[in-house]
Amino acid sequence: MAVYADREAFIPYRKADLIELCIQDGKLQGEDVQKFREFCEIVSAYYHFDSLKHLESMKNNFAHINPDADTKPMFPPSKEEEQIREKKLVEELEETLHKANYSKLTNEEWEKAKEQQSLITLQMDVDFDDFEQWICYHRGSGKTTVQLKKLFGTKEFTMDIYERVVLLLKFKDEAYFKSKKRKIKDLNFTPGKMYLYFYKKIPQADLEVLFPNVKISMNLKDRLMFVIPAIGAGIATLLKALPALIITFALVLTMLKLDSLMKIFGIQPTQNLNDMKVIIGAVTGLSLLGAFAFKQYVAYKNKRLKFLKDITDTLFFRNLDCNAGVFHRLLDDAEEEECKENILAYYHLITHPEGMTKESLDNFIEEWLEQKFNTKIDFAVDKAIQRLENLKGKLSEDGEEVSVVTSDAQGTHRCLSLDEAKTIVDYIWDNYFSYNKS
Repeated sequence: MAVYADREAFIPYRKADLIELCIQDGKLQGEDVQKFREFCEIVSAYYHFDSLKHLESMKNNFAHINPDADTKPMFPPSKEEEQIREKKLVEELEETLHKANYSKLTNEEWEKAKEQQSLITLQMDVDFDDFEQWICYHRGSGKTTVQLKKLFGTKEFTMDIYERVVLLLKFKDEAYFKSKKRKIKDLNFTPGKMYLYFYKKIPQADLEVLFPNVKISMNLKDRLMFVIPAIGAGIATLLKALPALIITFALVLTMLKLDSLMKIFGIQPTQNLNDMKVIIGAVTGLSLLGAFAFKQYVAYKNKRLKFLKDITDTLFFRNLDCNAGVFHRLLDDAEEEECKENILAYYHLITHPEGMTKESLDNFIEEWLEQKFNTKIDFAVDKAIQRLENLKGKLSEDGEEVSVVTSDAQGTHRCLSLDEAKTIVDYIWDNYFSYNKS
């Protein structure tokens, strides 16, 4: 089987569209078309129901650390039970992400992302010591082109993006943040809780923005653009106001009767210091400096507001869900991916009655999708075959359990007929619960 470093296992098309594509392929004729639809329907129903128990398990394990919980626990878990539940939750979440064909963010990808140019001209710093645990997964990668405003016109800028990003954060407890002299009431998160975030179309260079404890400051370029003009304007303003400042200084010394200091600075007492014109000149000079300082302060605040707006746009308009709601979306993604992989594998096996090896099936499906959709993927053939082999049931009451897909000693895989495959899944469905012993 070919392994592609530049391809994903994610199939970027809806299950319903793939079913129609298989039918339009023309290899199923007559009653087999309806039988194939029925097989897809019952397989989808089975995986949908099966995902319910995983959803309930994740919700239960998340309940004690859910920052959005509006219910009161009747039986609070002990510290040891909390740790067991949290470990189980992360395992279930990662298993679900794997089923949904998400990839874990590697250290190499993280370092590469930090080196890329970002649309948000910020100096961002994330204190990872705040986290007891954090994991990040992504799915679907691509490029997007945006228009950036420059001094002279606009410039096109191409960014690498992740279509979907899932971030899990478990913050340390209150004692840690208190030891860091950080006020709990000023934090925008609750210590000791776990947070889940689900985003769409996130530039790889902006991953740091997703962390709620990110610290923001101007980068070196922005600081220079802010400080250098301010220094230049400040010197010009100071030169204009210097005579008035000297008069003001002399006025203060005279009022305080500090003639000796005036002699040290070479300022001669004058009878005109009490003149209204002198006072107006002094006040004008001070007002000029005050106005300049206020202007620089407003410029800084406006720059910071623009930065915060850029972050708000990234987080608000690209947020798909958070916390417990993420479980529903991810399980739906996992269920959809499992069904698509099973349907594609079964369809190509049923239309090749002579059988296919894993390698030939994998290559055939990848080439078929590329031909039909002009889409290159790395089909997860191992997962598809394993799930079809695990669909075991009886074709008759006194028969033995058989799998929808079997293999021989040579590694050739074959599948049951449409009628038999439906019977097997129906048997599994009927025996999912066995409360009625009769």
